[in-house]
Amino acid sequence: MSIANPLWGAPRIHGELLKLGIEIGQTTVAKYMARRRGPPSQGWKAFLRNHADGIVAMDLFVVPTISFRLLYGLLIIDHGRRQILCFGVTAHPTAEWLANQFTEACGWEQIPRYLIRDRDRAYGEDFCPPGSVDRHSRPPDVFPLTLAKRLRRTVDRFNPQGMH
Repeated sequence: MSIANPLWGAPRIHGELLKLGIEIGQTTVAKYMARRRGPPSQGWKAFLRNHADGIVAMDLFVVPTISFRLLYGLLIIDHGRRQILCFGVTAHPTAEWLANQFTEACGWEQIPRYLIRDRDRAYGEDFCPPGSVDRHSRPPDVFPLTLAKRLRRTVDRFNPQGMH
Protein backbone atom coordinates (compact mmCIF):
# COMPACT_ATOMS: atom_id res chain seq x y z
CA MET A 1 0.00 0.00 0.00
CA SER A 2 2.89 2.38 0.73
CA ILE A 3 4.45 1.69 -2.68
CA ALA A 4 1.17 2.30 -4.52
CA ASN A 5 0.54 5.51 -2.55
CA PRO A 6 3.94 7.12 -1.89
CA LEU A 7 2.44 10.30 -0.42
CA TRP A 8 0.59 8.41 2.30
CA GLY A 9 2.24 8.20 5.69
CA ALA A 10 1.87 5.59 8.39
CA PRO A 11 -1.21 7.22 9.99
CA ARG A 12 -3.12 7.24 6.70
CA ILE A 13 -2.21 3.64 5.82
CA HIS A 14 -3.04 2.56 9.37
CA GLY A 15 -6.48 4.16 9.05
CA GLU A 16 -7.12 2.50 5.68
CA LEU A 17 -6.15 -0.92 7.08
CA LEU A 18 -8.50 -0.41 10.03
CA LYS A 19 -11.32 0.38 7.57
CA LEU A 20 -10.59 -2.94 5.84
CA GLY A 21 -10.85 -4.73 9.20
CA ILE A 22 -7.14 -5.43 9.63
CA GLU A 23 -6.18 -4.88 13.27
CA ILE A 24 -2.57 -3.65 13.30
CA GLY A 25 -0.67 -0.96 15.19
CA GLN A 26 0.50 2.25 13.56
CA THR A 27 4.11 1.65 14.62
CA THR A 28 4.04 -1.75 12.92
CA VAL A 29 2.76 -0.10 9.73
CA ALA A 30 5.58 2.46 9.93
CA LYS A 31 8.13 -0.30 10.49
CA TYR A 32 7.20 -2.19 7.31
CA MET A 33 6.59 0.76 5.00
CA ALA A 34 8.76 0.99 1.89
CA ARG A 35 11.54 3.51 2.46
CA ARG A 36 12.12 6.30 0.00
CA ARG A 37 15.61 6.62 -1.34
CA GLY A 38 15.60 10.36 -0.84
CA PRO A 39 13.49 13.37 -1.55
CA PRO A 40 12.56 13.66 -5.26
CA SER A 41 13.65 17.28 -5.24
CA GLN A 42 14.54 20.01 -2.83
CA GLY A 43 11.73 21.34 -0.68
CA TRP A 44 10.67 24.98 -0.48
CA LYS A 45 12.78 25.61 2.60
CA ALA A 46 15.91 24.29 0.87
CA PHE A 47 15.02 26.20 -2.31
CA LEU A 48 14.72 29.48 -0.40
CA ARG A 49 17.99 28.84 1.42
CA ASN A 50 19.93 27.84 -1.71
CA HIS A 51 18.64 30.61 -3.98
CA ALA A 52 18.04 33.46 -1.50
CA ASP A 53 20.29 35.88 -3.40
CA GLY A 54 18.14 35.62 -6.53
CA ILE A 55 14.67 35.66 -4.92
CA VAL A 56 12.35 38.64 -4.66
CA ALA A 57 8.91 38.37 -3.03
CA MET A 58 6.02 40.61 -4.08
CA ASP A 59 2.76 41.01 -2.19
CA LEU A 60 -0.29 43.17 -2.84
CA PHE A 61 -2.63 43.64 0.12
CA VAL A 62 -5.68 45.70 1.09
CA VAL A 63 -5.55 48.45 3.72
CA PRO A 64 -8.96 49.78 4.85
CA THR A 65 -8.96 53.44 5.95
CA ILE A 66 -10.97 55.16 8.65
CA SER A 67 -13.27 56.58 5.95
CA PHE A 68 -13.93 53.03 4.64
CA ARG A 69 -11.87 53.55 1.48
CA LEU A 70 -9.71 50.70 0.34
CA LEU A 71 -6.07 51.34 -0.42
CA TYR A 72 -3.77 48.74 -1.87
CA GLY A 73 -0.30 48.30 -0.48
CA LEU A 74 2.50 46.79 -2.53
CA LEU A 75 5.52 45.29 -0.87
CA ILE A 76 8.60 44.00 -2.69
CA ILE A 77 11.31 42.33 -0.59
CA ASP A 78 14.73 40.93 -1.49
CA HIS A 79 15.15 37.61 0.31
CA GLY A 80 18.95 37.53 0.06
CA ARG A 81 19.51 40.79 1.95
CA ARG A 82 16.15 40.74 3.77
CA GLN A 83 15.68 44.28 2.55
CA ILE A 84 12.51 46.10 1.52
CA LEU A 85 12.96 47.18 -2.08
CA CYS A 86 9.61 48.91 -2.55
CA PHE A 87 6.62 49.86 -0.44
CA GLY A 88 3.90 51.57 -2.43
CA VAL A 89 0.29 52.52 -1.85
CA THR A 90 -2.37 53.24 -4.44
CA ALA A 91 -6.15 53.44 -4.63
CA HIS A 92 -6.32 51.73 -8.04
CA PRO A 93 -3.63 49.13 -8.75
CA THR A 94 -3.13 48.40 -12.43
CA ALA A 95 -0.81 46.00 -14.16
CA GLU A 96 1.15 48.95 -15.56
CA TRP A 97 1.60 50.50 -12.09
CA LEU A 98 2.72 47.16 -10.64
CA ALA A 99 5.18 46.56 -13.48
CA ASN A 100 6.54 50.10 -13.06
CA GLN A 101 7.02 49.60 -9.30
CA PHE A 102 8.76 46.29 -9.92
CA THR A 103 11.07 47.85 -12.51
CA GLU A 104 11.92 50.77 -10.23
CA ALA A 105 12.60 48.44 -7.29
CA CYS A 106 14.79 45.97 -9.17
CA GLY A 107 16.12 48.04 -12.05
CA TRP A 108 16.78 46.84 -15.57
CA GLU A 109 20.18 45.30 -14.79
CA GLN A 110 19.28 43.66 -11.46
CA ILE A 111 16.39 41.45 -12.59
CA PRO A 112 15.85 38.76 -9.93
CA ARG A 113 16.11 35.16 -10.96
CA TYR A 114 12.91 34.17 -9.10
CA LEU A 115 9.83 36.20 -8.20
CA ILE A 116 7.43 34.86 -5.59
CA ARG A 117 3.92 36.31 -5.84
CA ASP A 118 0.30 35.33 -5.44
CA ARG A 119 -2.42 35.02 -8.09
CA ASP A 120 -3.87 38.50 -7.84
CA ARG A 121 -5.78 39.65 -10.93
CA ALA A 122 -4.30 43.13 -10.56
CA TYR A 123 -0.98 41.84 -11.92
CA GLY A 124 -2.62 41.19 -15.28
CA GLU A 125 -2.12 38.18 -17.50
CA ASP A 126 1.10 39.48 -19.05
CA PHE A 127 2.90 40.20 -15.75
CA CYS A 128 4.98 37.07 -15.46
CA PRO A 129 8.70 37.86 -15.20
CA PRO A 130 11.09 34.98 -15.98
CA GLY A 131 11.35 32.59 -13.05
CA SER A 132 8.19 33.78 -11.32
CA VAL A 133 6.87 31.29 -8.81
CA ASP A 134 3.16 31.27 -8.14
CA ARG A 135 2.75 31.03 -4.38
CA HIS A 136 -0.48 29.00 -4.73
CA SER A 137 0.80 26.52 -7.31
CA ARG A 138 1.44 24.11 -4.44
CA PRO A 139 -0.52 23.47 -1.25
CA PRO A 140 -0.30 26.50 1.08
CA ASP A 141 1.09 24.45 3.98
CA VAL A 142 4.12 23.44 1.90
CA PHE A 143 5.23 26.98 1.16
CA PRO A 144 6.92 28.75 4.06
CA LEU A 145 5.75 32.18 5.09
CA THR A 146 7.54 34.76 2.95
CA LEU A 147 9.03 37.91 4.36
CA ALA A 148 6.31 39.94 2.67
CA LYS A 149 3.61 37.99 4.50
CA ARG A 150 5.49 38.37 7.79
CA LEU A 151 5.66 42.14 7.38
CA ARG A 152 1.99 42.26 6.42
CA ARG A 153 1.02 40.30 9.55
CA THR A 154 3.16 42.65 11.63
CA VAL A 155 1.32 45.67 10.18
CA ASP A 156 -2.03 43.99 10.89
CA ARG A 157 -0.95 43.12 14.45
CA PHE A 158 -0.07 46.71 15.31
CA ASN A 159 -3.18 48.05 13.60
CA PRO A 160 -5.98 45.53 14.29
CA GLN A 161 -8.88 47.86 13.41
CA GLY A 162 -7.37 48.89 10.08
CA MET A 163 -7.24 52.57 11.12
CA HIS A 164 -4.78 54.45 8.90
